Amino acid sequence: TSRHRGPRAKIVRRPGRSPGPTRKRPNKKPGYANQSTPTTKAPPYRIRSEEKQRSRFHHGPTEQQSLRYVRLARRAKGSTGQVSLQSLETRSDNIIPRLGMASTIPGARQSVTHEHTPANDHAINIPSYRREPTDAIAVRQPFRGGNSSNRIGEQNDSTLYPRAGLAVQPVDRKWIDPNTNELPAVEYHPRQAQ
Repeated sequence: TSRHRGPRAKIVRRPGRSPGPTRKRPNKKPGYANQSTPTTKAPPYRIRSEEKQRSRFHHGPTEQQSLRYVRLARRAKGSTGQVSLQSLETRSDNIIPRLGMASTIPGARQSVTHEHTPANDHAINIPSYRREPTDAIAVRQPFRGGNSSNRIGEQNDSTLYPRAGLAVQPVDRKWIDPNTNELPAVEYHPRQAQ
């Protein structure tokens, strides 16, 4: 599969990793047992590859979707890295946690797949569907997947739209994790994105 299905705390424990789409926190220091964190400088290709994998782990796109976002960002005006990062943040499974309708991105992805979060009263079941500014987003019914909706508040099954939100504007760079470095992730696709 193209997405990470294994243990998430193992990835979060790596040096420089942001928590990502998980509530788990490592109880050990980075590095293997009885070993210190390596201090050698990583080669540029490794840095680009790790940043690309970090973006995929956090936002959840497939390899082809990541390449498509980079291609669209290179054609758009502005910084290629910031435009591609904004494209990732406008995905349905990324914008729903920002509105408080889900606690994690994987939980939001599952609720979108089950059509629990329509946009402008239209059912959407594609997690990578791009939400535009002024899109009205709602939770159609309480989600029982153990992730988000039932933790935010108890809802009645007869309520059609218990919660709703509005995407007012594109995500600003200052709202994103400062440890995220989008430029090496974009530079990982130099030729494929032409």
